[in-house]
Amino acid sequence: MSCVLNSGALPCECYAPDVRMVMDDTVRRFGEEEWHKVVLTNEIHGHLGIYSTLGAKMGCLAMSLHDGDDEPEVLSYAGSQPPVSCFNDGLQVSTGATMGHGLFQLSDETEKRVEAIFTWKSETLRLRLKTEYVRIIQEDIRRGVEAYGHSPRYWSYVHELALKYWSQWSRDDIFEKV
Repeated sequence: MSCVLNSGALPCECYAPDVRMVMDDTVRRFGEEEWHKVVLTNEIHGHLGIYSTLGAKMGCLAMSLHDGDDEPEVLSYAGSQPPVSCFNDGLQVSTGATMGHGLFQLSDETEKRVEAIFTWKSETLRLRLKTEYVRIIQEDIRRGVEAYGHSPRYWSYVHELALKYWSQWSRDDIFEKV
């Protein structure tokens, strides 16, 4: 539910050319809700990122599995250090459970990972990124660092990966209930 925008729909020309190229198919496959949550996430995040996009996708999945539209309390295991902590931006945008609302917390566990617990009044859901997707991301990032270091070309590479994961990976396939 929107509180400022009349609709999440923006004219196609508002999107970057590479995003425009995947827009119709991505919306058709994953829905307008996820599209808008990922767009908003990455706008506040400041760049199209892998972990921020995964956070938005996971939050959309959690909300779709809950009967009702109330905001959950969220406990994230992503920590506060990039790049994994970028996941938290997507979780907050997609669920409405923000630090400012007091509904978003970070786990103090040492191991940082793409995992979160969502709690509504009498319902709890724990989701995490499946191991095979963790490995794909780690390998893709390793290749990027080897090829580009942390140069501007590396960040273009991350953008390309995030766009690929956003447009090709279904939230129903990449996350598992724990």
